[in-house]
Amino acid sequence: MNDFTSPGSLVTIAGAALTVIGSIAYVTDSPNLSLAGVFYGVPVLLGGLALKSSELPPAEKLEAEPGARELGSLPAAESLRRLFKDVTRWRYGQKAHLETSLEALRLWDDEAPPELVAVRELARGGRYGLSLRFRMGGVPLGRWQDRSDRLGRFFAPGLMAEIHPKGADGLDLDLLPLPDSPPSEP
Repeated sequence: MNDFTSPGSLVTIAGAALTVIGSIAYVTDSPNLSLAGVFYGVPVLLGGLALKSSELPPAEKLEAEPGARELGSLPAAESLRRLFKDVTRWRYGQKAHLETSLEALRLWDDEAPPELVAVRELARGGRYGLSLRFRMGGVPLGRWQDRSDRLGRFFAPGLMAEIHPKGADGLDLDLLPLPDSPPSEP
């Protein structure tokens, strides 16, 4: 059902409906409806098909840890909250979520790019964090581990990154506030 409610799908359906209504109106000799249906329906349909061809679905939202949503609503969690919203919405014209960030971190492979699969909100020690689950693609685990110091700082100051391998081709990247930062107050 998630694929059906994407913006690209909705625009495609609206364009197809207008085109069908316009075609039926043309055949039944109703010029007012045929003009609007054909002149608006076909371009909307083509626009919707263009969106569908370049859409990237949102990452799956895993169940949040208890208390994470409350901590995420605090001002201290603003940067992670923006990251969470960014990866859980439909994207267009990109190969993968966080594509430019991964390229800047040199964690990108054009042949087999890493793919963000899921995201989970964390609550650790009174602090808000995120866990990003990736399929590594053509980027080896060693390269992720070599850049773990930079990964946390890249997304926001005061963050650290923890990398947890998951199977042969997966990993969890946990972005958490540094232990010396003050805990959030709910």
